[in-house]
Amino acid sequence: MVLGSGTLKRAVFVDRDGTINVEKDYLYRAEDFEFIPRVPEALRLLNEAGLLVVVVTNQSGVARGYYTEEDVDILHRHIAAELAKSGAWVDAWYYCPHHPSGRGSYSLPCSCRKPLPGMLMEAARHHNIDLAASVMIGDKLVDMEAGIAAGCRTILVRTGYGTDEEVRIRPGSVVCDDLLAAVLTLIHQNDGV
Repeated sequence: MVLGSGTLKRAVFVDRDGTINVEKDYLYRAEDFEFIPRVPEALRLLNEAGLLVVVVTNQSGVARGYYTEEDVDILHRHIAAELAKSGAWVDAWYYCPHHPSGRGSYSLPCSCRKPLPGMLMEAARHHNIDLAASVMIGDKLVDMEAGIAAGCRTILVRTGYGTDEEVRIRPGSVVCDDLLAAVLTLIHQNDGV
């Protein structure tokens, strides 16, 4: 199947807070950002394997008035600069600024807030991603639900909220200690993803 022009690509969708960086409530300042150990290495391995790396993150702090969309963009540029020091990169960043208890237009119903698959679907349209050949990695049940709803395989990591969330996911789901362990699991599978 081909969407637009070119063949479909495989992607790894990655949650941000609790998966890439240490979980801190409503993180938006670069000075508060801290990678979970071995994350730059994990993302570099995905890059070297030729997989698209797409971050998909709920950012309800925007809707709640704690920070702005510009703050989110600034933090993402900071993360990208830090990753570049390790030879790693993120191909695309998607975030949902909405929340039902948010302010103004940010409180409107949306299709992007995980567990809904809107961010993954939008990324698939923009980047010719084969969702069935792709994977969603995150530390929460909502990440798993968004991945499943989009037709992706899923991996829960035990960082962030993952240890607590593990008891809530489907029996037989893939669970790894951290992002690097999840990436190594993917790379060592027969099909490479």
